[in-house]
Amino acid sequence: MKNLLIASLFIASATAVAQDLPQPSPKGRVEQVVGLTNVSIDYSRPSAKGRMIFGDLVPYDKVWRTGANGCTTIEIDGPVLVEGSKLAAGIYSLFTIPSEENWVIIFNSDTSLWGEEDRKDSLDVLSVKVPRRKSSEFTETFTIAFEEVKDDKARIDLRWENILASVNIHADATDKALVNIKLAMAKPDAGFRVYASSARFLVDRNIMRGEALEWAEKSVSMERKFWNVYTLALALAQNGKYPQAITAAEESMKLAQEAKYDAYVKMNKERIEEWKMKR
Repeated sequence: MKNLLIASLFIASATAVAQDLPQPSPKGRVEQVVGLTNVSIDYSRPSAKGRMIFGDLVPYDKVWRTGANGCTTIEIDGPVLVEGSKLAAGIYSLFTIPSEENWVIIFNSDTSLWGEEDRKDSLDVLSVKVPRRKSSEFTETFTIAFEEVKDDKARIDLRWENILASVNIHADATDKALVNIKLAMAKPDAGFRVYASSARFLVDRNIMRGEALEWAEKSVSMERKFWNVYTLALALAQNGKYPQAITAAEESMKLAQEAKYDAYVKMNKERIEEWKMKR
C-alpha cells in the first residue's frame, strides 16, 4: 500500500510538471473589433522547423485543423458576412482545405473537436472558397492576423511557410450605431461632442442627410470648434448647400489655423476648391 501511494504521488507530480512545460505549438489568440462586432480567434501555432508544409506536412485537398492540437475556434458577438455569405453570431471551429490554387474555409458548429478526424459535414455552418497566394516573406510560425480593418470590414490572413490565404469579413455597424446615437442623445447631459460625432457618422456613411445637417448645426450652436464646424461644412455640402458649406469651411479653416492644426487647414482648403466648382 505504501509503495502504491508513493507511485501515485510520483505520477501526479510528473503530470503537474509536464503541464508546465513549453508546448511545441503554443496557444495564440487574436482579437479585433470590426465595425462594432467583436471577433476573436483561438488557435495553436506550429512552426515549420525546416519542414515542407503545404503539400507534405499539411496535405493538399484534405481537411486541416488550421493549426495544431485542439481545433481552432472563432467567436463573433454579432452577425457578419464572410466573403459575402451570412454567418450568425456564435462560436465556431475553423477548418480549412488547402490546395495548390485555393483554400476552402469551413465554419463548423462543434467546437469540442481535437482535430479534423471527428468533424461532421452535417455540422458545417458555412464554407467559402478563397484564392491561395504566395508570399515573398517566409512565415516560420503559423499566424492568423487581422488586416485592413476599416469601413466595418476586415481581412483575416492565414500565413505559414510562403503561403497566404485571406478571408474577408464585413460586420455592418450602421444599425447598432444608430441605436447608440439614439441612446446618447436621450441623455440629459448630451453635449456638442455627441451631436458632432453623430452627425459625422451619418456624413461618413452618406445616410440620413437631413438629420446629419440638423445634428451638426446643433453641435455648432452649443460650441464652435474647428472640427465640428468642418463636419457642418460637410453636411451642408451633402445637402447641396455649397455656398453655406464654403462659408463654414472658411470658418473651420480659420479656427484650425488658430489651433495650429494643419491637417484641418489642408482639408478645408481642398473642400473649398472642390465646392467652388459646384456652387
